[in-house]
Amino acid sequence: MRIHRRRRATLAGALAVALAAPMAVAGPAEARGHSPDEVFARLLVKKVSGKNVHKHLQAFQAIADANGGNRSAGSPGYDASRDYVASKLRRAGYKVQLQPINFVRDWSENTPPVLEQRSPNAKAYTPGTDFVTFEPSPPGDVTAEVQGVDLTLPPTPEPSSTSGCEAADFDGFVAGRIALIQRGTCPFVNKVQNAKAAGASGIIVFNEGQPGRTDPSPLDIGEWRAGIPMVFSSFAVGNELASTPGATVRLKVDSNLVLGTNHNVIAETRGGDSRNVVMVGAHLDGVPEGPGINDNGSGSAAILETALQMSRFPVRNKVRFAFWAAEEIGLLGSDQYVGSLSQEQRDRIRLYLNFDMVASPNYAIKLYDGDDSDATGSPAGPPGSAQIEAQLERFFDRRGLGHVGTDFDGRSDYGPFIAIGIPAGGIFTGAETFKTPAEAALFGGTAGVAYDVCYHQACDGLANINRTALDVNSDAIADSTARYAFSTKGIPSRKSPLAARIAGGAAGADAAR
Repeated sequence: MRIHRRRRATLAGALAVALAAPMAVAGPAEARGHSPDEVFARLLVKKVSGKNVHKHLQAFQAIADANGGNRSAGSPGYDASRDYVASKLRRAGYKVQLQPINFVRDWSENTPPVLEQRSPNAKAYTPGTDFVTFEPSPPGDVTAEVQGVDLTLPPTPEPSSTSGCEAADFDGFVAGRIALIQRGTCPFVNKVQNAKAAGASGIIVFNEGQPGRTDPSPLDIGEWRAGIPMVFSSFAVGNELASTPGATVRLKVDSNLVLGTNHNVIAETRGGDSRNVVMVGAHLDGVPEGPGINDNGSGSAAILETALQMSRFPVRNKVRFAFWAAEEIGLLGSDQYVGSLSQEQRDRIRLYLNFDMVASPNYAIKLYDGDDSDATGSPAGPPGSAQIEAQLERFFDRRGLGHVGTDFDGRSDYGPFIAIGIPAGGIFTGAETFKTPAEAALFGGTAGVAYDVCYHQACDGLANINRTALDVNSDAIADSTARYAFSTKGIPSRKSPLAARIAGGAAGADAAR
């Protein structure tokens, strides 16, 4: 939609006056019935066009074509994508940081792993049949008592175990023991990190026990930082160890682990209140199998164009755009970023917006379910997540567009943020699972077909993009970013003592947000 130059100038002037005026006094924007954040949002949405977002996707496609057909972690295609994004942001005036993050460049086993019960019974389990190494497990050889962690035995008819998903699951865990953890509803990486934090000397994750979830299978969870040996066993092995009081086992992994380095691209507005940071993120890497244009060139391109257009306007809150590395191999970029922050730096992040796959060809508009309104699956996000979801809902409602909720299931980069209590929200248009008849009635497309039939495949190129979804979701991203860049009113203050001190020291400013 075009906007007349005179109208654009009027809106820009109103925004400038609103930003300059004391917030306790209504400015010209409010007097005309438009709040400053509303004016800012309208301006930015007009500036962010699906056409320009698509140009960034064309650039990502060209990068993949020139670099072996992909933009995956550790590849020249990722490095070229990083440089493209960083260069655009620097030219737009952002303060850009390339944050190094580690990932597993190469992993191999020298000899088969060992898992054997030493007492009260002597029994050796068979590699490949009873258990497999959890790639990329570090090497290690430990003999210790096994301790079950919040197990659900016998298993329920449907996957439901939360074994090891929360730090509290390890209350009473004896440091030095081997953690026996059941597969379930949260990412394996969460279980591994919680076990390490509890002082486990090794980890046995066993399959949950329902039909189709009984045998071990090779898995690469991208997690090596626990520094302890890890294996994945059958349900039968796990159930046997869990039902054997005082079971002591030997667990050995003989592996080679070689690390590589990639970079997150972190771009921050030079202006805005640094005590009130709004973060907007998308993962920049793809998988080795293809160019990764929908997953996740689409989210990266949309937030890049939003950042470029927003650079022309002042902001009240500091906005930090993050283009994450190595999401596809374990959320490594976002996880290591959050892990690098001090408590003070964490407390200054008011909210996080995540955009992953926003243009799936058989799309549904899925908003992260911040309030757990469907009362199924994953729980609600941290306080403030419900408000973020509601803000996005208002955008689509104003346009008469449908939307549905989607769980915080841990599959994208919001995971490390909500794990430390930072509220989050965002948009997802579906991956490998099938579109429902109700969604087909709401959004069009084909029921019973995957949202993205090219998910993690070579065909995830420019032809795999739904331009309608790309256009409307780019507008939604611009709208939400603009509103929070100007005002975080409605997002609860963080609860840590440090956050309270920061809020107290800026009470006058915070009262207006």
